[in-house]
Amino acid sequence: MSFSNQSYADVWADSDHELGEGARWIDGRLVYVDILAGRLLEVPDLPGPRTPREIARVDVPLGAVAPVSGRPGHWIAAAGTGIALLGPDGSLDWLARPEDRSPVRTRMNDGVCDPHGRFWAGSMAYDGTPGAGSLYRTDPDGSVHRVLDGLTIVNGPAFDPSGDVLYVADSAAGVIHRCTLDPDGNPDGREEFARVGAGGAPDGMTVDTDGCLWVAIWGHGAVHRYHPGGALLGTVRLPTPQPTSVCLTPSGGSLFVTTARYGLSQPGGQDGSVLRVPAQAAAPAARAYRQE
Repeated sequence: MSFSNQSYADVWADSDHELGEGARWIDGRLVYVDILAGRLLEVPDLPGPRTPREIARVDVPLGAVAPVSGRPGHWIAAAGTGIALLGPDGSLDWLARPEDRSPVRTRMNDGVCDPHGRFWAGSMAYDGTPGAGSLYRTDPDGSVHRVLDGLTIVNGPAFDPSGDVLYVADSAAGVIHRCTLDPDGNPDGREEFARVGAGGAPDGMTVDTDGCLWVAIWGHGAVHRYHPGGALLGTVRLPTPQPTSVCLTPSGGSLFVTTARYGLSQPGGQDGSVLRVPAQAAAPAARAYRQE
């Protein structure tokens, strides 16, 4: 399969997010964050002009969230220096703040739930100190565990349909790692899955029901789709250089991409917006998205 180099993306929700991230399709709406602003946002799937609505705002960076089962309006969040429960009023009930002990100033970054109900999130140093990033797993009982360290800017994570294979990116190194997990969620093997060329960095990721990995490529203005074996199947070109995360709708009809204005000397009108790519342009062979 090959994709056209032409961009088929359009602006689905117009805004000027500094650092949009963590896109997830939840209950008929796109939910995502503006990390450095500490904002949790949603955009319902409605016709006409779409304006993101703020669900909550916190006074620390907000890397990603996932809904808490059986508790409407409550989220588990990668925020500040750790993992917390985020309430409808914007309150944070901390489960752990492991990055408080880091020798350099760090924050939490992207995160996602796996099919077993565990929440995974990475961290990074504000100044990009090599090796200062870690990956954490939060179990259903609320315990938080560091499962990988020695990374720099931890992004992704994503899981195969079984939940037994983890993909995680070290954006600074331009590398996507693949890890096999034991039944308790501990990595028992790690290998290099893919490497992005100079000037690009793998960012947010997701897996479709074919087991193929979709990756936002920061700096290259593109989304890559990889075969489970590691081969690059194709590239979706975008009209903005800094895509940050990707999300496929349950029907497989649309690919959504969050973007960032952060670091651009002259941001344009589409930088920081939420983009949509029709499925027929993005992935003719992808059938449906498995909600993570």
